[in-house]
Amino acid sequence: METIIDEIYALEILDSRGNPTLRVYVELLDGTKAYASVPSGASTGQNEALELRDNKKRYGGKGVLKAVNNVNTTIANALIGMDATKQKDIDYSMIELDGTENKSKLGANAILGVSMAVAKAAAKSLNLPLYQYLGGTNAVRIPVPCMNILNGGEHADNSVDFQEFMLVPHGAPTFAEGLRYVAETFHSLKGILKKRKLATSVGDEGGFAPDCESNEAAIELIIEGIKKAGYKPGKDLSIAVDNAANSFCTNLKDNYNLIWSGKGKMTSDEIIDLAGEWLDKYPIILWEDPLAEKDYKGFKKFTKKYGDKIEVVGDDIFVTNTKYIKDGIKKNLANSCLIKLNQIGTVTESIEAVRMCRDAGWRYFLSHRSGETEDTFLADFAVAMDGGHLKTGSACRGERIAKYNRLLEIEHELGERAEYRWD
Repeated sequence: METIIDEIYALEILDSRGNPTLRVYVELLDGTKAYASVPSGASTGQNEALELRDNKKRYGGKGVLKAVNNVNTTIANALIGMDATKQKDIDYSMIELDGTENKSKLGANAILGVSMAVAKAAAKSLNLPLYQYLGGTNAVRIPVPCMNILNGGEHADNSVDFQEFMLVPHGAPTFAEGLRYVAETFHSLKGILKKRKLATSVGDEGGFAPDCESNEAAIELIIEGIKKAGYKPGKDLSIAVDNAANSFCTNLKDNYNLIWSGKGKMTSDEIIDLAGEWLDKYPIILWEDPLAEKDYKGFKKFTKKYGDKIEVVGDDIFVTNTKYIKDGIKKNLANSCLIKLNQIGTVTESIEAVRMCRDAGWRYFLSHRSGETEDTFLADFAVAMDGGHLKTGSACRGERIAKYNRLLEIEHELGERAEYRWD
C-alpha cells in the first residue's frame, strides 16, 4: 500500500521559550513527507505523561537527545512497514512498546511527535486537509478563540496570581470577525497600559504581564480595553479565567498562598467565594482550574455552585487522561475538560478523551502549551473535534498567530459550510 510508513526520524529543535523539543519526520512509500513539532508545558499536572529530558549539562538539562534517539531507533524499527492510516494501531503500538503508565520509557514527547507526524502524512497522502482526515466531512465548526490577553502566575514575572485572563469573542458572527474583536481589544489594552505607565511586555503566551494592584484589577483593565475598542462586555466579548491553582497551592490540596500579589493565604472556600463575587460583577463565562488538582472537595463545591452558570474546566486534575476524566464525571468535579495533546501523548488518546467528555454531556476545551512551536496541528485538531472553543495564546508571537492564521484558512476553505458558535 502507498500509505505504508517507509521512514521515521527526529531532530532536536527549539520551542518558543528557547528550550529543546522534538520535530519528527515521517515519509511514506508513495513519497509523501510530513513533520510535526511537539509543544511543552510550564504549568503541569502531576499525572501528565512524562516529557523525556536528558538531564545533562547541555541546555541546562533540558535536552531531548534521548527522546530523539528513541524515535530514530526503537520507535522507527517498530513502525516502519505499518499503514499510516491506521492511527489507533500505530499509537497503541507505541504505548505497548513503552510499557509504562506515563510513557516514561520512550517519552511522551517522542511518542506524540510520531503520532502527529503520522496523522499529517496520512492526510497528505489521501489529499485531505488534516481536520477532515481526523474529523470527517462534517468537521465544519471553527472554534471560538479564547485569547490570552493578560498573564500572571508562572507565565509572567508580575504581581498577578491567576495565570490567564482570556477574551472570548462569542458575539462575533464568524471566526475572522471574532479574531478581529480580540486583536483590536488587545491593542486597545496596550494603549491603556502605556497611558498608565504599566508594562506592555508579554508573557510566555503573548498576553500582557503588567504589575497590577490586585488580581481583580487585571479584569478591570480588560473590561476597560473591551469598551475602548468599541465592544460591549458580555455581549460581544466575555472573559475566561485560568487560575492554574496548582501554582499557588503548596500541598496541592487546599492550602492556597497568593504569593505574587501578596494577598497571602486563602482557603478553598475563600477562593470559591471570591469567584462568586467576580461572577456577579464581571462577564466571566469560563473558569479553568479554579482549585488545585487534588482539591476534589473544592472542585466539586465550585462546580455545584457555579456549574449551571459557567463552564468549569479541569486541566491539571484530569490531564487529558480518560482514567481521571471518568472519575471526574462520576464525582461531578467539573463540567468540562481541557484537552492537551502532549498531556497524554498520542492523537488517539486525545480523541478518546474528547469522546468520553462528549458522551457524558461535558464540554471540552482544546489547548496549546506555553512552550509552543509554529506547528499548526492543534488548529486542525480543534476543528476535527468540534469542541467549539480553543485557546492558543494572544494576538502576538508567531507560534500563536500561526494557529489563528490556519483557522482563517480553514474557515475560508469551508466557505458557507463553516460554523461559528459558542454553545
